[in-house]
Amino acid sequence: MFFNWLKQYMPRSLYGRAALILVLPVLVIQLVVSVAFIQNHLEDITTQMSRTVVRELRLISDQAAAATDQQAMLTEMAPSLATLQMQVRFVTLDEIPQSDQYRWFDFSARVVARTFRGALPQTLAVLFPDKRRVLLYMQSRLGPVEISFERRRVAAATPHQLIVTMVFFGTLMTVISFLYMRNQLRPITWLSEAAQAFGRGHHVPFRPSGATEVRLAGSAFLDMRARIERQIEQRTLMLSGVSHDLRTPLTRLKLGLALLDESDAEPLLRDVDEMHQLLDAFLDFSRGVSTSEPDSTDPHEMVQTIVGNWRREGQDVMLGELSGTGEVMLRPAAMRRAIDNLISNAVRYGSRARVSVALTDRSLRIRVEDDGSGIPPDLRGEAVRPFIRLDPSRNQDLGAGVGLGLAIVADIARAHGGALRLGESEGLGGLQADIVIGR
Repeated sequence: MFFNWLKQYMPRSLYGRAALILVLPVLVIQLVVSVAFIQNHLEDITTQMSRTVVRELRLISDQAAAATDQQAMLTEMAPSLATLQMQVRFVTLDEIPQSDQYRWFDFSARVVARTFRGALPQTLAVLFPDKRRVLLYMQSRLGPVEISFERRRVAAATPHQLIVTMVFFGTLMTVISFLYMRNQLRPITWLSEAAQAFGRGHHVPFRPSGATEVRLAGSAFLDMRARIERQIEQRTLMLSGVSHDLRTPLTRLKLGLALLDESDAEPLLRDVDEMHQLLDAFLDFSRGVSTSEPDSTDPHEMVQTIVGNWRREGQDVMLGELSGTGEVMLRPAAMRRAIDNLISNAVRYGSRARVSVALTDRSLRIRVEDDGSGIPPDLRGEAVRPFIRLDPSRNQDLGAGVGLGLAIVADIARAHGGALRLGESEGLGGLQADIVIGR
Protein backbone atom coordinates (compact mmCIF):
# COMPACT_ATOMS: atom_id res chain seq x y z
CA MET A 1 0.00 0.00 0.00
CA PHE A 2 2.88 2.37 0.77
CA PHE A 3 4.32 2.03 -2.74
CA ASN A 4 1.04 2.55 -4.62
CA TRP A 5 2.08 6.09 -5.57
CA LEU A 6 5.15 4.63 -7.30
CA LYS A 7 3.10 2.54 -9.73
CA GLN A 8 2.21 5.51 -11.93
CA TYR A 9 5.93 6.05 -12.65
CA MET A 10 6.66 2.40 -13.45
CA PRO A 11 6.89 1.15 -17.07
CA ARG A 12 3.72 -0.42 -18.43
CA SER A 13 5.21 -2.94 -20.84
CA LEU A 14 6.87 -6.22 -19.89
CA TYR A 15 10.00 -5.20 -21.79
CA GLY A 16 10.24 -1.90 -19.87
CA ARG A 17 9.80 -3.59 -16.50
CA ALA A 18 12.33 -6.30 -17.34
CA ALA A 19 14.78 -3.60 -18.45
CA LEU A 20 14.25 -1.75 -15.18
CA ILE A 21 14.84 -4.94 -13.18
CA LEU A 22 18.03 -5.51 -15.17
CA VAL A 23 19.47 -1.99 -15.20
CA LEU A 24 18.60 -0.82 -11.67
CA PRO A 25 20.77 -3.39 -9.82
CA VAL A 26 23.70 -2.68 -12.16
CA LEU A 27 23.45 1.06 -11.51
CA VAL A 28 23.12 0.57 -7.76
CA ILE A 29 26.15 -1.75 -7.64
CA GLN A 30 28.26 0.65 -9.70
CA LEU A 31 27.23 3.57 -7.52
CA VAL A 32 27.97 1.73 -4.27
CA VAL A 33 31.35 0.44 -5.49
CA SER A 34 32.30 3.88 -6.83
CA VAL A 35 31.45 5.64 -3.58
CA ALA A 36 33.19 2.97 -1.49
CA PHE A 37 36.29 3.14 -3.72
CA ILE A 38 36.46 6.93 -3.60
CA GLN A 39 35.88 7.24 0.14
CA ASN A 40 37.73 4.21 1.50
CA HIS A 41 40.54 3.77 -1.01
CA LEU A 42 41.26 6.80 -3.15
CA GLU A 43 40.87 9.32 -0.31
CA ASP A 44 43.13 7.35 2.04
CA ILE A 45 45.87 6.93 -0.56
CA THR A 46 45.75 10.61 -1.52
CA THR A 47 45.90 11.67 2.13
CA GLN A 48 48.91 9.42 2.82
CA MET A 49 50.79 10.68 -0.24
CA SER A 50 50.04 14.30 0.68
CA ARG A 51 51.32 13.77 4.25
CA THR A 52 54.56 12.38 2.83
CA VAL A 53 55.06 15.58 0.84
CA VAL A 54 54.23 17.60 3.96
CA ARG A 55 57.04 15.86 5.87
CA GLU A 56 59.45 16.60 3.04
CA LEU A 57 58.44 20.27 3.03
CA ARG A 58 59.00 20.48 6.79
CA LEU A 59 62.44 18.93 6.40
CA ILE A 60 63.39 21.43 3.73
CA SER A 61 62.05 24.29 5.85
CA ASP A 62 64.13 23.19 8.85
CA GLN A 63 67.30 23.06 6.74
CA ALA A 64 66.77 26.63 5.48
CA ALA A 65 65.75 28.09 8.85
CA ALA A 66 69.20 29.69 9.45
CA ALA A 67 69.29 31.56 6.13
CA THR A 68 69.66 35.35 6.40
CA ASP A 69 68.16 36.34 3.03
CA GLN A 70 66.15 34.87 0.18
CA GLN A 71 69.16 33.93 -1.94
CA ALA A 72 70.83 32.14 0.95
CA MET A 73 67.61 30.33 1.69
CA LEU A 74 67.33 29.10 -1.89
CA THR A 75 70.99 28.03 -1.77
CA GLU A 76 70.48 26.06 1.43
CA MET A 77 67.36 24.33 0.01
CA ALA A 78 68.83 23.57 -3.45
CA PRO A 79 70.31 20.09 -2.76
CA SER A 80 67.14 18.84 -1.07
CA LEU A 81 64.90 20.36 -3.75
CA ALA A 82 66.93 18.68 -6.50
CA THR A 83 66.61 15.33 -4.77
CA LEU A 84 62.87 15.73 -4.22
CA GLN A 85 62.32 17.22 -7.72
CA MET A 86 60.76 20.45 -6.43
CA GLN A 87 61.17 24.05 -7.55
CA VAL A 88 60.92 27.02 -5.18
CA ARG A 89 60.80 30.73 -5.90
CA PHE A 90 59.84 33.81 -3.93
CA VAL A 91 56.72 35.66 -5.09
CA THR A 92 54.91 38.85 -4.28
CA LEU A 93 51.54 39.06 -2.57
CA ASP A 94 49.94 40.06 -5.87
CA GLU A 95 50.94 36.75 -7.44
CA ILE A 96 49.23 34.68 -4.75
CA PRO A 97 45.66 33.56 -5.60
CA GLN A 98 42.92 34.48 -3.18
CA SER A 99 41.75 30.84 -2.82
CA ASP A 100 42.52 27.29 -3.84
CA GLN A 101 41.93 26.53 -7.51
CA TYR A 102 40.98 23.13 -8.95
CA ARG A 103 38.29 21.68 -11.16
CA TRP A 104 34.96 20.97 -9.48
CA PHE A 105 35.07 17.24 -10.25
CA ASP A 106 38.73 16.81 -9.13
CA PHE A 107 38.22 14.83 -5.94
CA SER A 108 41.95 14.19 -5.36
CA ALA A 109 42.80 17.90 -5.60
CA ARG A 110 40.22 18.69 -2.94
CA VAL A 111 41.74 16.10 -0.57
CA VAL A 112 45.31 17.37 -1.20
CA ALA A 113 44.35 20.98 -0.51
CA ARG A 114 42.57 20.01 2.68
CA THR A 115 45.52 17.94 3.88
CA PHE A 116 48.05 20.73 3.18
CA ARG A 117 46.00 23.34 5.01
CA GLY A 118 45.52 21.06 7.97
CA ALA A 119 49.19 20.05 8.28
CA LEU A 120 50.84 23.32 7.19
CA PRO A 121 49.22 26.38 8.84
CA GLN A 122 51.43 28.69 6.75
CA THR A 123 49.70 27.52 3.52
CA LEU A 124 48.30 30.45 1.53
CA ALA A 125 46.85 28.69 -1.55
CA VAL A 126 47.02 25.42 -3.47
CA LEU A 127 46.68 25.43 -7.25
CA PHE A 128 46.26 22.63 -9.77
CA PRO A 129 46.91 24.40 -13.11
CA ASP A 130 46.90 21.12 -15.08
CA LYS A 131 46.93 17.37 -14.63
CA ARG A 132 50.70 17.19 -14.08
CA ARG A 133 51.75 20.03 -11.70
CA VAL A 134 50.82 21.33 -8.25
CA LEU A 135 51.61 24.86 -7.04
CA LEU A 136 51.78 25.40 -3.28
CA TYR A 137 51.98 28.96 -1.93
CA MET A 138 53.37 29.22 1.63
CA GLN A 139 54.39 31.99 3.99
CA SER A 140 58.04 31.76 5.07
CA ARG A 141 60.23 33.84 7.41
CA LEU A 142 61.69 35.71 4.45
CA GLY A 143 58.45 36.11 2.42
CA PRO A 144 55.88 34.10 0.49
CA VAL A 145 57.22 31.29 -1.68
CA GLU A 146 55.85 29.16 -4.51
CA ILE A 147 56.72 25.47 -4.40
CA SER A 148 56.11 23.47 -7.57
CA PHE A 149 56.18 19.67 -7.83
CA GLU A 150 54.64 16.89 -9.88
CA ARG A 151 51.10 15.92 -9.10
CA ARG A 152 51.82 12.19 -9.14
CA ARG A 153 53.61 12.69 -5.81
CA VAL A 154 50.36 13.57 -4.01
CA ALA A 155 47.69 11.71 -6.02
CA ALA A 156 47.32 8.45 -7.88
CA ALA A 157 48.11 8.79 -11.57
CA THR A 158 44.94 6.98 -12.77
CA PRO A 159 42.39 7.00 -9.95
CA HIS A 160 39.53 6.57 -12.40
CA GLN A 161 40.73 3.30 -13.88
CA LEU A 162 38.54 1.11 -11.69
CA ILE A 163 35.45 3.26 -12.25
CA VAL A 164 35.98 3.47 -16.03
CA THR A 165 36.59 -0.27 -16.29
CA MET A 166 33.55 -1.04 -14.17
CA VAL A 167 31.29 1.30 -16.15
CA PHE A 168 32.56 -0.02 -19.49
CA PHE A 169 32.06 -3.68 -18.70
CA GLY A 170 28.79 -2.96 -16.88
CA THR A 171 27.48 -1.18 -19.99
CA LEU A 172 28.73 -3.96 -22.27
CA MET A 173 27.06 -6.69 -20.22
CA THR A 174 23.86 -4.63 -20.00
CA VAL A 175 23.72 -4.29 -23.80
CA ILE A 176 24.29 -8.03 -24.21
CA SER A 177 21.57 -8.70 -21.63
CA PHE A 178 19.19 -6.39 -23.46
CA LEU A 179 19.72 -8.26 -26.72
CA TYR A 180 19.17 -11.60 -25.03
CA MET A 181 16.13 -10.32 -23.12
CA ARG A 182 14.58 -8.99 -26.34
CA ASN A 183 14.89 -12.41 -27.95
CA GLN A 184 13.29 -14.00 -24.89
CA LEU A 185 10.39 -11.54 -24.79
CA ARG A 186 9.70 -11.66 -28.53
CA PRO A 187 7.65 -14.92 -28.33
CA ILE A 188 5.50 -13.34 -25.63
CA THR A 189 4.85 -10.38 -27.94
CA TRP A 190 3.88 -12.75 -30.77
CA LEU A 191 1.54 -14.62 -28.42
CA SER A 192 -0.07 -11.34 -27.32
CA GLU A 193 -0.55 -10.22 -30.94
CA ALA A 194 -2.07 -13.58 -31.92
CA ALA A 195 -4.45 -13.54 -28.94
CA GLN A 196 -5.48 -9.94 -29.63
CA ALA A 197 -6.05 -10.68 -33.32
CA PHE A 198 -8.14 -13.75 -32.46
CA GLY A 199 -10.24 -11.65 -30.11
CA ARG A 200 -10.94 -9.33 -33.04
CA GLY A 201 -11.92 -12.15 -35.35
CA HIS A 202 -8.62 -12.48 -37.24
CA HIS A 203 -6.61 -15.68 -37.57
CA VAL A 204 -2.88 -14.88 -37.29
CA PRO A 205 -0.38 -17.74 -37.81
CA PHE A 206 1.41 -18.51 -34.55
CA ARG A 207 4.05 -21.07 -33.60
CA PRO A 208 5.11 -21.54 -29.93
CA SER A 209 8.75 -20.67 -29.30
CA GLY A 210 11.03 -19.30 -26.60
CA ALA A 211 11.41 -20.55 -23.04
CA THR A 212 9.58 -23.62 -21.76
CA GLU A 213 6.92 -21.62 -19.91
CA VAL A 214 6.27 -19.44 -22.96
CA ARG A 215 6.01 -22.52 -25.19
CA LEU A 216 3.49 -24.06 -22.80
CA ALA A 217 1.44 -20.85 -22.81
CA GLY A 218 1.58 -20.72 -26.62
CA SER A 219 0.50 -24.35 -26.93
CA ALA A 220 -2.36 -23.73 -24.49
CA PHE A 221 -3.46 -20.75 -26.59
CA LEU A 222 -3.44 -22.81 -29.78
CA ASP A 223 -5.51 -25.55 -28.09
CA MET A 224 -7.95 -22.96 -26.77
CA ARG A 225 -8.26 -21.28 -30.17
CA ALA A 226 -8.87 -24.62 -31.86
CA ARG A 227 -11.56 -25.57 -29.32
CA ILE A 228 -13.32 -22.23 -29.71
CA GLU A 229 -13.24 -22.48 -33.49
CA ARG A 230 -14.62 -26.05 -33.33
CA GLN A 231 -17.34 -24.91 -30.95
CA ILE A 232 -18.34 -22.04 -33.24
CA GLU A 233 -18.32 -24.35 -36.23
CA GLN A 234 -20.41 -26.96 -34.42
CA ARG A 235 -22.89 -24.32 -33.28
CA THR A 236 -23.19 -22.98 -36.80
CA LEU A 237 -23.66 -26.41 -38.31
CA MET A 238 -26.19 -27.42 -35.67
CA LEU A 239 -28.37 -24.34 -35.96
CA SER A 240 -28.06 -24.27 -39.73
CA GLY A 241 -29.00 -27.94 -39.96
CA VAL A 242 -31.97 -27.63 -37.62
CA SER A 243 -33.22 -24.50 -39.38
CA HIS A 244 -32.79 -26.07 -42.83
CA ASP A 245 -34.51 -29.34 -41.84
CA LEU A 246 -37.50 -27.48 -40.39
CA ARG A 247 -38.08 -25.49 -43.56
CA THR A 248 -39.34 -28.55 -45.47
CA PRO A 249 -42.21 -29.48 -43.09
CA LEU A 250 -43.11 -25.82 -42.75
CA THR A 251 -43.37 -25.52 -46.51
CA ARG A 252 -45.65 -28.60 -46.61
CA LEU A 253 -47.80 -27.09 -43.84
CA LYS A 254 -48.08 -23.85 -45.79
CA LEU A 255 -49.13 -25.70 -48.94
CA GLY A 256 -51.68 -27.73 -46.98
CA LEU A 257 -53.14 -24.60 -45.36
CA ALA A 258 -53.50 -23.03 -48.79
CA LEU A 259 -56.22 -25.65 -49.52
CA LEU A 260 -58.34 -24.56 -46.54
CA ASP A 261 -60.74 -21.67 -46.36
CA GLU A 262 -58.98 -18.35 -46.01
CA SER A 263 -60.72 -17.49 -42.74
CA ASP A 264 -59.83 -20.83 -41.16
CA ALA A 265 -56.26 -20.87 -42.44
CA GLU A 266 -55.36 -17.26 -41.58
CA PRO A 267 -54.32 -17.81 -37.92
CA LEU A 268 -52.44 -20.96 -38.86
CA LEU A 269 -50.65 -19.21 -41.71
CA ARG A 270 -49.69 -16.45 -39.30
CA ASP A 271 -48.11 -19.06 -37.02
CA VAL A 272 -46.25 -20.60 -39.94
CA ASP A 273 -44.93 -17.18 -41.00
CA GLU A 274 -43.79 -16.53 -37.44
CA MET A 275 -41.96 -19.86 -37.44
CA HIS A 276 -40.27 -18.87 -40.71
CA GLN A 277 -39.12 -15.63 -39.05
CA LEU A 278 -37.80 -17.60 -36.09
CA LEU A 279 -35.82 -19.85 -38.44
CA ASP A 280 -34.39 -16.83 -40.24
CA ALA A 281 -33.32 -15.41 -36.87
CA PHE A 282 -31.67 -18.74 -35.97
CA LEU A 283 -29.79 -18.74 -39.26
CA ASP A 284 -28.59 -15.17 -38.74
CA PHE A 285 -27.39 -16.04 -35.26
CA SER A 286 -25.68 -19.22 -36.42
CA ARG A 287 -23.88 -17.48 -39.28
CA GLY A 288 -22.38 -14.91 -36.93
CA VAL A 289 -19.54 -13.23 -38.79
CA SER A 290 -18.54 -16.21 -40.89
CA THR A 291 -20.13 -14.94 -44.09
CA SER A 292 -17.42 -12.41 -44.95
CA GLU A 293 -13.72 -11.70 -44.54
CA PRO A 294 -12.26 -8.51 -43.00
CA ASP A 295 -11.89 -5.77 -45.55
CA SER A 296 -10.94 -2.10 -45.51
CA THR A 297 -14.31 -0.33 -45.23
CA ASP A 298 -15.43 3.29 -45.06
CA PRO A 299 -17.94 3.29 -42.15
CA HIS A 300 -19.46 6.62 -43.23
CA GLU A 301 -20.29 5.35 -46.69
CA MET A 302 -21.66 2.08 -45.30
CA VAL A 303 -23.95 3.83 -42.79
CA GLN A 304 -25.18 6.30 -45.41
CA THR A 305 -26.12 3.40 -47.71
CA ILE A 306 -27.97 1.56 -44.92
CA VAL A 307 -29.88 4.67 -43.83
CA GLY A 308 -30.80 5.39 -47.47
CA ASN A 309 -32.22 1.86 -47.86
CA TRP A 310 -34.39 2.25 -44.77
CA ARG A 311 -35.64 5.66 -45.89
CA ARG A 312 -36.62 4.24 -49.26
CA GLU A 313 -38.76 1.73 -47.37
CA GLY A 314 -40.66 4.61 -45.81
CA GLN A 315 -39.07 4.45 -42.35
CA ASP A 316 -38.20 7.58 -40.38
CA VAL A 317 -34.46 6.94 -40.07
CA MET A 318 -32.22 10.01 -39.79
CA LEU A 319 -28.53 10.33 -40.47
CA GLY A 320 -26.75 11.87 -37.51
CA GLU A 321 -23.26 13.33 -37.15
CA LEU A 322 -20.45 11.65 -39.12
CA SER A 323 -17.12 12.63 -37.55
CA GLY A 324 -13.62 11.57 -38.52
CA THR A 325 -12.31 10.22 -41.81
CA GLY A 326 -10.62 7.03 -42.93
CA GLU A 327 -11.27 3.33 -43.36
CA VAL A 328 -11.46 0.48 -40.85
CA MET A 329 -10.90 -3.26 -41.21
CA LEU A 330 -14.45 -4.67 -40.91
CA ARG A 331 -16.48 -7.61 -42.10
CA PRO A 332 -18.91 -5.57 -44.22
CA ALA A 333 -21.75 -8.11 -44.46
CA ALA A 334 -21.71 -8.83 -40.71
CA MET A 335 -21.51 -5.16 -39.76
CA ARG A 336 -24.40 -4.29 -42.10
CA ARG A 337 -26.45 -7.03 -40.45
CA ALA A 338 -25.66 -5.61 -37.01
CA ILE A 339 -26.63 -2.05 -37.99
CA ASP A 340 -29.81 -3.30 -39.70
CA ASN A 341 -30.77 -5.18 -36.53
CA LEU A 342 -30.32 -2.08 -34.41
CA ILE A 343 -32.34 0.08 -36.83
CA SER A 344 -35.01 -2.62 -37.04
CA ASN A 345 -35.36 -2.62 -33.25
CA ALA A 346 -35.40 1.18 -33.22
CA VAL A 347 -38.23 1.56 -35.75
CA ARG A 348 -40.15 -1.38 -34.23
CA TYR A 349 -40.23 -0.01 -30.69
CA GLY A 350 -40.20 3.69 -31.57
CA SER A 351 -41.39 6.02 -34.29
CA ARG A 352 -38.01 7.22 -35.56
CA ALA A 353 -34.33 6.39 -35.40
CA ARG A 354 -31.04 8.23 -35.79
CA VAL A 355 -27.69 6.75 -36.83
CA SER A 356 -24.33 8.48 -36.26
CA VAL A 357 -20.66 7.55 -36.64
CA ALA A 358 -17.61 8.75 -34.68
CA LEU A 359 -14.24 7.67 -36.10
CA THR A 360 -10.97 8.47 -34.29
CA ASP A 361 -7.41 7.21 -34.46
CA ARG A 362 -8.14 4.72 -31.67
CA SER A 363 -11.75 3.60 -32.09
CA LEU A 364 -14.89 3.44 -34.22
CA ARG A 365 -18.30 4.10 -32.70
CA ILE A 366 -21.58 3.49 -34.54
CA ARG A 367 -24.58 4.77 -32.59
CA VAL A 368 -28.28 4.02 -33.20
CA GLU A 369 -30.88 5.92 -31.16
CA ASP A 370 -34.67 5.74 -31.03
CA ASP A 371 -37.56 7.52 -29.28
CA GLY A 372 -39.11 4.36 -27.82
CA SER A 373 -39.52 3.28 -24.23
CA GLY A 374 -35.90 2.13 -23.94
CA ILE A 375 -34.52 -0.60 -21.68
CA PRO A 376 -34.13 -0.13 -17.90
CA PRO A 377 -30.48 -0.06 -16.73
CA ASP A 378 -30.88 -3.21 -14.63
CA LEU A 379 -32.08 -5.20 -17.66
CA ARG A 380 -29.50 -4.07 -20.23
CA GLY A 381 -27.15 -6.91 -19.38
CA GLU A 382 -29.90 -9.44 -19.98
CA ALA A 383 -30.97 -7.77 -23.22
CA VAL A 384 -27.85 -8.87 -25.12
CA ARG A 385 -28.16 -12.52 -24.11
CA PRO A 386 -29.61 -14.92 -26.72
CA PHE A 387 -33.29 -15.86 -26.52
CA ILE A 388 -34.03 -13.23 -23.84
CA ARG A 389 -37.27 -11.26 -24.34
CA LEU A 390 -37.72 -8.25 -22.10
CA ASP A 391 -41.50 -8.14 -21.63
CA PRO A 392 -41.57 -5.20 -19.21
CA SER A 393 -39.49 -2.95 -21.42
CA ARG A 394 -40.77 -3.86 -24.91
CA ASN A 395 -44.27 -4.14 -26.30
CA GLN A 396 -44.79 -7.77 -27.27
CA ASP A 397 -47.75 -6.90 -29.48
CA LEU A 398 -45.27 -5.43 -31.93
CA GLY A 399 -43.67 -8.78 -32.68
CA ALA A 400 -40.52 -8.91 -30.61
CA GLY A 401 -39.16 -12.10 -32.16
CA VAL A 402 -37.11 -14.57 -30.17
CA GLY A 403 -34.68 -12.22 -28.50
CA LEU A 404 -31.76 -12.66 -30.91
CA GLY A 405 -31.53 -9.17 -32.41
CA LEU A 406 -29.23 -7.59 -29.82
CA ALA A 407 -27.46 -10.92 -29.23
CA ILE A 408 -26.46 -11.03 -32.90
CA VAL A 409 -25.22 -7.42 -32.71
CA ALA A 410 -23.21 -8.15 -29.56
CA ASP A 411 -21.73 -11.27 -31.16
CA ILE A 412 -20.66 -9.33 -34.27
CA ALA A 413 -19.19 -6.52 -32.15
CA ARG A 414 -17.15 -9.00 -30.08
CA ALA A 415 -15.93 -10.71 -33.26
CA HIS A 416 -14.51 -7.32 -34.33
CA GLY A 417 -12.75 -6.89 -31.00
CA GLY A 418 -15.36 -4.44 -29.73
CA ALA A 419 -18.50 -4.37 -27.64
CA LEU A 420 -22.16 -3.38 -27.71
CA ARG A 421 -23.10 -0.74 -25.13
CA LEU A 422 -26.66 0.15 -24.27
CA GLY A 423 -27.77 3.42 -22.72
CA GLU A 424 -30.38 6.16 -22.82
CA SER A 425 -30.54 8.54 -25.75
CA GLU A 426 -30.20 12.17 -24.69
CA GLY A 427 -31.59 13.51 -27.97
CA LEU A 428 -34.52 11.15 -28.63
CA GLY A 429 -35.16 9.80 -25.13
CA GLY A 430 -35.26 6.12 -26.07
CA LEU A 431 -32.64 3.42 -26.33
CA GLN A 432 -29.08 4.29 -27.35
CA ALA A 433 -27.05 1.38 -28.78
CA ASP A 434 -23.33 1.89 -29.46
CA ILE A 435 -21.09 -0.50 -31.39
CA VAL A 436 -17.56 0.41 -30.21
CA ILE A 437 -14.58 -1.16 -31.99
CA GLY A 438 -10.92 -0.47 -31.26
CA ARG A 439 -8.55 0.24 -34.16
